[in-house]
Formats: sequence, C-alpha cells, structure tokens
Amino acid sequence: MSEYLFTYGTLQPGMAPQEIAAAVNKLKPIGEGFLHGTLYDLGEFPGAVLDPRSAQRISGMVFQLSDDPNVLQQLDDYEEFDPTAPEESLFVRMLHLVELSSGQSIPCWIYVYNRRPEGSRILKDGRFQRKQLAS
Repeated sequence: MSEYLFTYGTLQPGMAPQEIAAAVNKLKPIGEGFLHGTLYDLGEFPGAVLDPRSAQRISGMVFQLSDDPNVLQQLDDYEEFDPTAPEESLFVRMLHLVELSSGQSIPCWIYVYNRRPEGSRILKDGRFQRKQLAS
C-alpha cells in the first residue's frame, strides 16, 4: 500500500537544500492539498501547528513516497525527527488527513513543529515562499 507525504516548506521541489534534494527528487507528485492549522515563519523554514478546528489553512503538496525505505529515514533525519525520542525532536512526523484540491482526502505523513512558536510570524496565507534554491 502506498504512503504519502504532505510538504509545506523546504521539502517541496525547488526549495529543498542540497543535503535533502536527492531524497525529495524520489517523491512522486500527487497534487496540491491543504489542512487546517497555523503556519509559522521560522526563518529558513516554516513550522506547521495543526488545528482541525481552525479556519486557517496550511497549503502544500502531496507526494507518494518512494519504495526506497531510506528516503523516509533521510527525511526524518533532515527534519530532526527521532521516532525513539519524539519529545526531543524539532519536528514530529504524524499521519493526518489532507484534502487535495480535487476534494478527495488522503492520509499523509506530515512533519509538525514540536516547539512553541512564540514570537514567530504567522504566514496568514498558509504558504511558505522563498527564493528557490539552485539544484
């Protein structure tokens, strides 16, 4: 059974830094999607805080994960997620329903910010934008 990943920041194509670009390039694009919550500007990257009751949306892309099991491990490492110590991780990977632009919902892995975003600017349009990095 296929697994999916929802990306809203530096894991999106054209935004991935050199250190993770090869893994991101192995992801198969499915389409645009969103979920409810708040997206914070943390400087070089954004952080999502989910809230299904929120009227705010976090926009991003849904990808089918590669069959290569190393890809998910590389993504976890990049996002500083340690499944054996989630409370100490910068981001926590969790499954969440994402609504595609087609209206269909699909369960996707998402990296959720695991710190208090106090003082960080809210991205009111729910989109992280930055100059695309050279590949």
